[in-house]
Amino acid sequence: MIRVRFPPSPTGFMHIGNVRTALFNYLFARKNNGKFILRIEDTDRERSKKEYEDDIIEGLKWLNINWDEGPDIGGPYGPYRQSERIEIYKFYINKLLEEGKAYLCFCSEDELEKDREEMLKKGLMPKYSRKCRNLSKEQIEEKLKKNPNPVVRFKTPLSGEVIVEDELRGKLIFPIENLDDFVIMRSDGMPTYNFAVVIDDALMKINFVIRGEDHLHGNTPRQILIYKALDFPLPKFIHLPMILGEDHTKLSKRHGSVSLRDYRNEGYLPEALVNYMALLGFSPKTKEKEIFSLQELIEEFSIENLSKSNAIFSPSKLRWMNHKYIEMLSLEELFKKVKEFYLNRNFEIKDDEWLMEFLRLMRDHIFVLSDIKNLINDIYKPEELSEEKLSYLKENKNLIYEFYNSIKNLHNWNENNILNLIKDIGKKLSLKGKSLYHPLRVLITHKDEGPEIYIYIYLLGKEETLNRIKEVINKI
Repeated sequence: MIRVRFPPSPTGFMHIGNVRTALFNYLFARKNNGKFILRIEDTDRERSKKEYEDDIIEGLKWLNINWDEGPDIGGPYGPYRQSERIEIYKFYINKLLEEGKAYLCFCSEDELEKDREEMLKKGLMPKYSRKCRNLSKEQIEEKLKKNPNPVVRFKTPLSGEVIVEDELRGKLIFPIENLDDFVIMRSDGMPTYNFAVVIDDALMKINFVIRGEDHLHGNTPRQILIYKALDFPLPKFIHLPMILGEDHTKLSKRHGSVSLRDYRNEGYLPEALVNYMALLGFSPKTKEKEIFSLQELIEEFSIENLSKSNAIFSPSKLRWMNHKYIEMLSLEELFKKVKEFYLNRNFEIKDDEWLMEFLRLMRDHIFVLSDIKNLINDIYKPEELSEEKLSYLKENKNLIYEFYNSIKNLHNWNENNILNLIKDIGKKLSLKGKSLYHPLRVLITHKDEGPEIYIYIYLLGKEETLNRIKEVINKI
């Protein structure tokens, strides 16, 4: 049975890039009737926080990416938090020490920094000098008296090569002489990432490791050495292409790459996020289609259709896709999502009947749910009229007076009657197009562009529309 995992570190809110890693593992497991495991890698004592773990769990559930084993539901290979597995790591550390495959290192930070500077001066790649690699038993006992908490280093072979068989990229060879004797346990007794991840993956029977390409050179060769030293079976590796910004540099906040939490707060729909992230580095067999349900993505997913090329993250494309998902919702479904979204956001919406009308008429202008607040504020809290715009309205005062009197006498208040009223005024005053609609837009919205003015007026309501016109008439 295929077993994959998603092992985030709770050292910050879940990053949007991690969503794709979790999603691809999930799709692969579900496609192949396998198991998807959530593991929390919280060995960084200073930076790991419960709120970040909660954010990861809540975020995945919101995306409908559900796991079969994890810290909240347990499973046959737990615990699923690394901080609860310390004794397990110590057992394997001692095993490597006893077999001469690891050793205690007593070098101070100052010594290591000095060695590093010397190597750089000689034009060499900085590596640990291995000065503690062959200490005698007596030397170790003496050093332990002064430093009872040394780090543990892996005894990397001095020659040879590490072969990574990547399911996506093929056979990759890494010369061992480029690797140093890396630390596998810190002086505080906590394992390093490369050691803990191997122990966890091996004991949890993970047989496919699907993760970002950034692990390929720095981590994977070291982990393979640990697998072999402990006689663990190697999993199959799949290193996903990187996600870059539109300027082809590493994804960062300036590209719109923020936490999943931020996207939720902006009002993106989980289905749209899942759909968009799935297409970053994956090409479905069904061509000429961009909108996929989660079930369709499961059916489409395959390793063969993963790309080796870096994916480009486009915030505008994500907004477009979210808009498509909003368009696909029924009015009732959209209403429900909007009410849920604004429930605890200190923004009051007039009333349910008005909101339904607003959504019916303004859906085309809603790309994310947070747009609704801005659109409603535009209606009820327009910006101040500038002197320039007041002067412009003064030039169109005949239209304004005619519009005021016509609106005042309009009894059946709906968007179609308002549109017909404006057209009738245009015929009466021989105005059309921009010369008719633009002055009315500035009059009511105080802006030069926006949603159709007759819809805006209808949603504003008759009384407020008349008040707004009177305010302008008093000024001009």
